[in-house]
Amino acid sequence: MTKPSSYSTMTMVICLIYPMSKWISTYSELLPSIGIPPIATSLLGSLD
Repeated sequence: MTKPSSYSTMTMVICLIYPMSKWISTYSELLPSIGIPPIATSLLGSLD
């Protein structure tokens, strides 16, 4: 028997992962047209 809290956490995780995976698939399609250098610099800039 699963606890309700773990079930709600699992549902929340799925609700987060599903849109993210769709966003990543769309982003990976756009990636070659945009170019990797600008994205790499923006990612590195956001880390600082």
